Amino acid sequence: MTERPPTPKMKSRKSDAEDRPRIGAPRRIADLMPAIGAAAFRKFGFVQSSIVTRWAEIVGPHYAAISEPESIRFPVGKKAGGTLQLTVMSGHAPMIQHVLPDIVERVNRFFGYAAVARVAMKQGMVQAREPERPPPVNLKPIPVELGDSLRDIGDPELRAVLESLAQGLANSSGLPKIS
Repeated sequence: MTERPPTPKMKSRKSDAEDRPRIGAPRRIADLMPAIGAAAFRKFGFVQSSIVTRWAEIVGPHYAAISEPESIRFPVGKKAGGTLQLTVMSGHAPMIQHVLPDIVERVNRFFGYAAVARVAMKQGMVQAREPERPPPVNLKPIPVELGDSLRDIGDPELRAVLESLAQGLANSSGLPKIS
């Protein structure tokens, strides 16, 4: 049997495929996880998953040990004035009820707008969360010229972040590689 010569259409498809860059480049799993978790959190009523993961930072370790957020329900078509559902350990509900205005204020400060207007509580079991491990201490100290300028900053959290940035810059060698 004789074979047909390749048509120009077939040649162009093959050469186009070879010339195109790969769209689905490999990605790190850490880059994919927030997107996967975000869909699950939205399904259960959380606009941001960080309210669950950072609950101890928002309300403090004492209240985080006896309460945990369950969901945030917003009025239809709105993203403000929602109801935060809290699960509180048995026997601690009266104490939490006294600090609800503070919890609402802290959650709204975390979001940056009046996301929560009410809090609904239910009693139940709260899982103890493991404290986050501190980041590893870098081996090189912060350069003296950078450390002196950071002492004038009044906000301790901002100072800690800037010190971490300065230490990271001191530990790096050469220009950063952007890929």
